[in-house]
Amino acid sequence: MINTITPNGLSTKSKTLFQMAYGVGITINAKPEHIWSFLTNAEGFPRWNSTISSIKGKIALGEKIELQARIAPERIFKLKVSEFVPGQRMVWRDGSAPMFQGVRTFILKAKGDKATDFFMEERFSGLMLPLIAKALPDFGEAFEDYAKDLKREAERV
Repeated sequence: MINTITPNGLSTKSKTLFQMAYGVGITINAKPEHIWSFLTNAEGFPRWNSTISSIKGKIALGEKIELQARIAPERIFKLKVSEFVPGQRMVWRDGSAPMFQGVRTFILKAKGDKATDFFMEERFSGLMLPLIAKALPDFGEAFEDYAKDLKREAERV
């Protein structure tokens, strides 16, 4: 799905029996390295990102982080940074396959010298998804807010 996301700031959703994904893309008038600095600064996230209450830990390859999202304030998501290509791609994983897993992917694609397309996708999958799917919140609005917040912050400087 991430390859089919349009960078227009609007969320998308796809769902099958054992897989569900939300995605968003937006064009940001900033270089990838500048945007990356916001995506990898855990301490600064709550200042610019209205969808996140807190992130604890270091956002780097192999590190574990704890995230508290406003969409589910009673839950602490324990994530592992499983891919990390500075200025280009990052993946956070939660859960364990094949029962249930959430995977969030961030991609930055430079557009010339002064703009970058930002893409984010959250893919839920596993044998338990049919039972869990109805309990999951609709992430569409939160994804749109996340992208708009990142765009505003990166373009502010």
